[in-house]
Amino acid sequence: MALSSEPAEMPRQFPKLNISEVDEQVRLLAEKVFAKVLREEDSKDALSLFTVPEDCPIGQKEAKERELQKELAEQKSVETAKRKKSFKMIRSQSLSLQMPTQQDWKGPPAASPVMSPTTPVVTGATSQPTPAPYAMPEFQRVTISGDYCAGITLEDYEQAAKSLAKALMIREKYARLAYHRFPRITSQYLGHPRADTAPPEEGLPDFHPPPLPQEDPYCLDDAPPNLDYLVHMQGGILFVYDNKKMLERQEPHSLPYPDLETYTVDMSHILALITDGPTKTYCHRRLNFLESKFSLHEMLNEMSEFKELKSNPHRDFYNVRKVDTHIHAAACMNQKHLLRFIKHTYQTEPDRTVAEKWGQKITLRQVFDSLHMDPYDLTVDSLDVHAGRQTFHRFDKFNSKYNPVGASELRDLYLKTENYLGGEYFARMVKEVARELEESKYQYSEPRLSIYGRSPEEWPNLARWFIQHKVYSPNMRWIIQVPRIYDIFRSKKLLPNFGKMLENIFLPLFEATINPQDHRELHLFLKYVTGFDSVDDESKHSDHMFSDKSPSPDVWTSEQNPPYSYYLYYMYANIMVLNNLRRERGLSTFLFRPHCGEAGSITHLVSAFLTADNISHGLLLKKEALMEEYAIAAQVWKLSTCDLCEIARNSVLQSGLSHQEKQKFLGQNYYKEGPEGNDIRKTNVAQIRMAFRYETLCNELSFLSDAMKSEEITALTK
Repeated sequence: MALSSEPAEMPRQFPKLNISEVDEQVRLLAEKVFAKVLREEDSKDALSLFTVPEDCPIGQKEAKERELQKELAEQKSVETAKRKKSFKMIRSQSLSLQMPTQQDWKGPPAASPVMSPTTPVVTGATSQPTPAPYAMPEFQRVTISGDYCAGITLEDYEQAAKSLAKALMIREKYARLAYHRFPRITSQYLGHPRADTAPPEEGLPDFHPPPLPQEDPYCLDDAPPNLDYLVHMQGGILFVYDNKKMLERQEPHSLPYPDLETYTVDMSHILALITDGPTKTYCHRRLNFLESKFSLHEMLNEMSEFKELKSNPHRDFYNVRKVDTHIHAAACMNQKHLLRFIKHTYQTEPDRTVAEKWGQKITLRQVFDSLHMDPYDLTVDSLDVHAGRQTFHRFDKFNSKYNPVGASELRDLYLKTENYLGGEYFARMVKEVARELEESKYQYSEPRLSIYGRSPEEWPNLARWFIQHKVYSPNMRWIIQVPRIYDIFRSKKLLPNFGKMLENIFLPLFEATINPQDHRELHLFLKYVTGFDSVDDESKHSDHMFSDKSPSPDVWTSEQNPPYSYYLYYMYANIMVLNNLRRERGLSTFLFRPHCGEAGSITHLVSAFLTADNISHGLLLKKEALMEEYAIAAQVWKLSTCDLCEIARNSVLQSGLSHQEKQKFLGQNYYKEGPEGNDIRKTNVAQIRMAFRYETLCNELSFLSDAMKSEEITALTK
């Protein structure tokens, strides 16, 4: 597969693949995987797709017997013995470079010469990691000696390492092209030398810094000039042209444009990886080992971490920055807040005209009279907007919780940006939440606002709502969620095809980027938007496998909803082109952060692995914390102060806060991995914990790197 060897220096062009015979075989295998997933969806509970013990070959008697026979045969192989000897030499060199002497560190003289984190220095094909020159905390480390891959054959190990490395390279390619984030240390281990020397802002998303205290956050006077570019949608993707002549010649502006055939081949490789036995076995064993390793780390170093935190003046969990990275704007207030606001508006302005129906104006009192209710009698329970156990894996019930008292009229009145009042009530509640965040000082949030794609006017209307009601807050950044409900719009004849929905979503953004002078309000609003989300019920069944043979969006005219992977590709493709255009203009860029993994096919995770910067929710809601209520999480999952502060730090890293804000909240070197990127004075995360995380990551990456080097040496000696 033709991957760029230096993605940090990408010429911003999407590399097109030449489809080989191997790629075609992989594609056929991926189709079989997809067919298998469809059968399982019909016969299994949605959650069972993610239950590892059932799918993993470990624990199955026949699989264990096959592994044993394979290992015995390998032990008798002369060639395998040579390869093992070669690999042991490579592995010993890697380990020796992770054992620095005392003078390697700039830390205090008393620091013990223990295993350090590693920073790879690449010199051609013989790249080796070398110690990083900064102070390393002293703590008890867990090391494993003996056979480097006990329980798995050398051949399987090398195959698994090669497959995983390829998957990482594919993800890196898509991340770099869209200005999404990709770990530098991972890039270095994959053999990309510029990853360590490049400036921190290179290849990263560009978020607009907040205005200074003396600046007006609603100033419309800084719009850049018009570029006079033309934009034309072709096959569901917006292409940019320098002028009309270039449009007629079909010569687009020099930006990276996606290639569907390349993408589907890459997706097929990841799908095929799911069925690869050696890879599944290796990953399962390593994950079990890492879980146990962290438990041992906690047992050995918990008091040392706590001692480190106690010696950190001023800072504790309550005054470290934390960001709620997954919250819907319509649910940003708690149920008591919503109830109090409803009662207040009814008491203070019952005769205000709040709606119009069939040409007749309706007051607030009349709205409640038509619902046969008195706001005075409303309680938190009768409001019924709390997502409890009944909503788990029931998106229909979850969605209904956005209707106070089950009445869509109240949702339209209080929780919408477009209504008779111009979204005034909603804006007032959001601003009250924002004031609470500002008063707390250390809490931030990223509420999601909806753009549906019904009309291109949704964007200017939303920007106008934001400015007219002065919703800006330094403690809020905004994410745009796009519901996957094309089928509803098509059935109501609101859209002619799926391509029109994509055009309504993205064309206004391209126009505001090319000509901000004529779209000043939208240009201003986009400064405070940091990403896109894709939302809806993931458990909706779709028997269509997305491929390069799938209908183009402009000819997708059926009332059937496109599959999840179809939505994600075309959203990513347009975000990628838009980000490169905005980066060229010096404007802020956007991340793609879709909901993924709540339910539905495992193929959703494959699509997000390629296209998303990060995902909302994760894999197992029945076993994972949502991280929105730290106090509850600490009680239920027995989290320590260091755990909570680490989660808070990660929330800031994941968020759309600007580079300048992250430097202020996390430290000047926050973008670096390991203890070097952690300022305990700001984060209250123990350096011992950061060193453990970094060393563990480097060790796992070194297994992949060393296996690939072993394969190269074996090929040279033949």
